[in-house]
Amino acid sequence: MSVEIPEKGSLSQESDLDQLCIDTIRCLAMDAVQKANSGHPGLPMAMAPVAHLLYTRVLKHNPADPDWPDRDRFVLSAGHGSMLLYSILHLTGYDLPLSELERFRQWDSRTPGHPERVLGHVLTPGVETTTGPLGQGFANGVGMAMAERFLRDRYGSEVMDHRIFSICSDGDLMEGVSAEAASLAGHLRLGRLVYLYDDNHITIDGGTALSFTGEDVEARFRAYGWHTLAVEHVNDLEELQAAIDAGIAEEERPTLIRVRSIIGYPAPHKQGTSKAHGSALGEDEVRATKEILGFDPDAHFVVPDRVREAYAPCRDRGARLQADWEDRFAGWKDEQPQLAAEWKRAWAGQPEPGLEAALPRFDPEETPKLATRAAAGKVLDAVASHLPTMVGGSADLAGSTLVILPGDDAFGPGTTGRTVHWGIREHAMGSAVNGLVLHGGIVRPYGATFLVFSDYMRPAVRLSALMKLPVIWIYTHDSVGVGEDGPTHQPIEHYAALRAIPGLTVFRPGDANETAQAWRAALEPGRGPVCLLLTRQNLPTIPPDVVGDGPLKGAYVRAEGSGDGTDAIIVATGSEVGVAMAAHSKLSDQGVSVRVVSMPCWELFEEQGQEYQDSVLTPGIPTVSVEAGVSMGWSKWADASVAIDRFGASAPGDVVMAELGITPDHVAATVLETIERRSGKGSA
Repeated sequence: MSVEIPEKGSLSQESDLDQLCIDTIRCLAMDAVQKANSGHPGLPMAMAPVAHLLYTRVLKHNPADPDWPDRDRFVLSAGHGSMLLYSILHLTGYDLPLSELERFRQWDSRTPGHPERVLGHVLTPGVETTTGPLGQGFANGVGMAMAERFLRDRYGSEVMDHRIFSICSDGDLMEGVSAEAASLAGHLRLGRLVYLYDDNHITIDGGTALSFTGEDVEARFRAYGWHTLAVEHVNDLEELQAAIDAGIAEEERPTLIRVRSIIGYPAPHKQGTSKAHGSALGEDEVRATKEILGFDPDAHFVVPDRVREAYAPCRDRGARLQADWEDRFAGWKDEQPQLAAEWKRAWAGQPEPGLEAALPRFDPEETPKLATRAAAGKVLDAVASHLPTMVGGSADLAGSTLVILPGDDAFGPGTTGRTVHWGIREHAMGSAVNGLVLHGGIVRPYGATFLVFSDYMRPAVRLSALMKLPVIWIYTHDSVGVGEDGPTHQPIEHYAALRAIPGLTVFRPGDANETAQAWRAALEPGRGPVCLLLTRQNLPTIPPDVVGDGPLKGAYVRAEGSGDGTDAIIVATGSEVGVAMAAHSKLSDQGVSVRVVSMPCWELFEEQGQEYQDSVLTPGIPTVSVEAGVSMGWSKWADASVAIDRFGASAPGDVVMAELGITPDHVAATVLETIERRSGKGSA
């Protein structure tokens, strides 16, 4: 399906050279996708003028030091168009050699199919975030803009004063996460956002008329509180520059610039069609396009000398911009030594001194019972002053999740406190939390909601693990103990679903002291994303000397058996540790010696040596797991499971637990059955 092609607009005064640079980007993108026989050539060809303009005349960036703190951030939310970003990074002097463009989408290349960033590891210099799942980059940019404003207000514009730019697509704007993020950005009046929307009227299935009509995107964004502009001819650099300048000048509202483009321009047979979207153009089409552009159709990955010369000043310009910032930074450090010391620690991921000593210890005599959500709030109260760049909040559930930074203003339209009221926007909260830390790692963010709604956030949680981001996901109301709200609000499969994500550390603490240790682990420098799964209901407090640092090892012995040997092991998490202890008592009365193991974190237990693992979950001893969720995964640790492999029900929480078998009697019976079964196998 073809679309109407707008006339090509005028270029700038340097028209011929600009055109050659832009066409070089187009040819590099075509060649890379064609060689890989995989990729998306259409967007890079269409939006080449935007990338050329941004990286040569707009962005504050330094190719020689891609991570200097006060650079502008560029997010390619439409990550399928990755060759646009790789081409411009190569041309402007980033450490991305032409040979890597030739290895596009190949094993161990620095030019993966979609842009990737892993915190602490440079894969592709100049890439700010991992994009590809549409809408995620859009919302990451909102989080980055929040971080910029927070840091500018805390440390001053001398050291933090920049903007976030993005190219987004029809697909980004169709995804619901971008709607949530746009609404939030408009509410917060994030004027440092300038987004360029590639309005090319094409999706993979065909024209956008198939699924995206009757909507005035600019009107929608104005309703969100955005400043909107339109550029009708992407090839008109003067029109583009004027629109971007207007977006930069608007400090009170984020800006969306609708840019009308032709996907795959100027491929003679596939431009303006879905055939230019998600696959190589084909050798004949590439040859024909190069002939139109005046390039040698038999030459590949060519960068003319004039183009090299045209982009060379980008490095000098970037060095000057960074040098100016470093001069300001040096003066600021002399004038603000305390803030400068805090800044240094925060960028290194280090808390203020004394955090570990500030962690509370809960005495069972003083606090016999406490919900772990309440314990998490008390821990946050105790350590907040040691984490001056922690920013976070709940998705309209602050009164339920109980994790509110104490004594601080809200992050709002006219304020820049540390507590964020995300609204009922779990999708955007997850992605913006990632953006907050992607700003450079100096901000330590968290997002909180009910565990069952982690489903809404899963794409962002998965990406936080992929990027190894030090974010904290706080999920309360973590079991059928939620009670009367019923199965829609009672998590069942969620423990297993979160544990299935590689690189995600999932804590389900069994009491207040385990919760404090879970926070300690979550705040360790260098640790990636951590989930805290917390109860609504009160749990018995375990003596702090019993807990010790056991949670930091993932599992520890909560109680040994009553006899000389150990007949069986019960391993439990969260609220079920108390159930396991009650079963332990019943079995002891029957002369059965049972060890109880609290296992708040599978992932940390797996990191321990075999000797420690065997001392806790001793091989050969019948083992039963107890957890109020699906049994999936427990076969690795246990011979049998007391679990809930069905949805819950609406009733008081203790009734639901009892009806679904999470009781001391059922656990004790299962232990006896497991011992008997193992004994029978042994005699056979």
